[in-house]
Amino acid sequence: MTFESQDRYDVAAQEDRCAPRTKLTIPGQLRASGGRAFQTVVHDLSISGFSASAISRMHEGQVCWLTLPGLESLQAQVVWWDNCQVGCAFSELLSPVVHENILARYAGEGAYR
Repeated sequence: MTFESQDRYDVAAQEDRCAPRTKLTIPGQLRASGGRAFQTVVHDLSISGFSASAISRMHEGQVCWLTLPGLESLQAQVVWWDNCQVGCAFSELLSPVVHENILARYAGEGAYR
């Protein structure tokens, strides 16, 4: 049985997580340690991490910062990078209240609100 890269990610994204991830579309900025910030799109989010577009190679263990509209930068660590997608774990869990507010604003149909 052969899986496409996205299919493998969809399965893995729900395994071994402290919290479920929600698919959504959020514009933001991502900056790797020692690098310049670049525009990104967050594709899923949980209180423990996220996946996003990454225009350049990022390395496992690399520290980075995610900035979402209306929030301060959130420190994270790269867990994986595959084909211009990066998965990161937040250094500190996202507050459930902040997480719920983000979901209320951006979840559903990929539309920005």
